[in-house]
Amino acid sequence: MIVSYFGQAFIKVQLGDLTLAFNPISKEADLKLSRFGADIAFVSSEVPEANGVESVTYANKTPFVINGPGEYEREGIFVRGFASEGEGASQNTIYTLTIDNISICHLGLLKNPNLPTETVEELGSIDLLFVPIGDGPVLSPKEAAKLATSLEPKMIVPIMIDLDDGTALKNFLKEVNGEVKPIDKLTIKRKDLESKEEVVVLKADN
Repeated sequence: MIVSYFGQAFIKVQLGDLTLAFNPISKEADLKLSRFGADIAFVSSEVPEANGVESVTYANKTPFVINGPGEYEREGIFVRGFASEGEGASQNTIYTLTIDNISICHLGLLKNPNLPTETVEELGSIDLLFVPIGDGPVLSPKEAAKLATSLEPKMIVPIMIDLDDGTALKNFLKEVNGEVKPIDKLTIKRKDLESKEEVVVLKADN
């Protein structure tokens, strides 16, 4: 499984010919776009920075769009979406799924770190967690670190790290694991996951 980061909350997960896109950036966001074809597109928030389904409709691929809380099944993948709070108490959707025997949780554009106990329990065991840390419209670095560690994932990948001059990422790393050298892409298999928590910083490919 190969994981790439395109800025904001935009994550690409690829396993063979299967491509998943989380929160693709819309052309309406006035940001540089990265275009590719996805089989499934996940939209956590109806803001231009996260609802650009058109940017992952490409070549011969038109994605199946998952947008909002509920249960979904596509391409043999079972997905759950959980309601949470984004900026200004707007709805944000947290997504969980398992692919290649690795459980993934993407917190979307989460602003309120106080998840209901029931939601935390239903998220279950998490291998790979994507957590927004950019402050402002999403969690602050301190809130993100506290929530991420409380969910006890095997691996934490901070997102929304391009909202400032790098201060948010620096503060987040101080809270969780000190310095981490950014990498271009994350290639991961089930056997690579250790029992201890690890932080991976991905360079934004944009």
